[in-house]
Amino acid sequence: MLKTDRLQAIMLLLGPKGRVQSSEVMEKLAVSDMTVRRDLAELEKQGLVERFHGGAKLQNFYLQEELSHIDKKIIHHEQKERIARRASELINDGDTIFLGPGTTIELLAQCIQADFLRIVTNCRPVFDQLNKHKKNWKLYLLGGELREKTQCLVGEIADQSLESMYFQKAFVSCNAVNGQKIMTSTFEEGQTQQIALNKSDARYLLIDHSKIGKRDFSVYYSLRDVTTVITDEHEQKYYEKLENVETSIV
Repeated sequence: MLKTDRLQAIMLLLGPKGRVQSSEVMEKLAVSDMTVRRDLAELEKQGLVERFHGGAKLQNFYLQEELSHIDKKIIHHEQKERIARRASELINDGDTIFLGPGTTIELLAQCIQADFLRIVTNCRPVFDQLNKHKKNWKLYLLGGELREKTQCLVGEIADQSLESMYFQKAFVSCNAVNGQKIMTSTFEEGQTQQIALNKSDARYLLIDHSKIGKRDFSVYYSLRDVTTVITDEHEQKYYEKLENVETSIV
């Protein structure tokens, strides 16, 4: 099993209870104690888990360091693919849509099936995926200041461009959801997504369960104002506790 696959598998084992014993990882993945130690150390370095004697638990409070777009690709990839496929079913011929930054949104860009679309994004990896399609799409990459971590374009140039646009649907993700608060690492990135959401008739939040219960620096939107949250089955009970939040579980 490749390292990226092992890390993803460990995060899945952590999901239900928020903690896992090293012995359980060894048994489930058929790997050595030394391999488990190295993998848990890697996840701890990424700020995803906190190790304790004999295992590890999820870091579920404040995100100490934002992961890069490339680093995030290995986390919960299978769940993100399911979420992206469900979201793609909401996109129809003739739609004008906004796609925000994030690895889940990049996966959505790969599986869109509609033939006639107008698509605006402020994320370079998302734009690159869209540009690989041989379909009758009009693609727009917003200008602005490039954030190296997320490879998205933000700031006054991007925001002013969005102010003159309207969308039928916007698809965004985030770094953390706590209560009704949708959060990301910088005010600038959140501001750009907030404008796009406010300019959209329908607003979709694509988020895997690892973001639930976390906190990040900037609150940029409320779950009350999102049309639908598309997430994986681990967090069904969480959303059942929140009022006025429509959820699509995959």
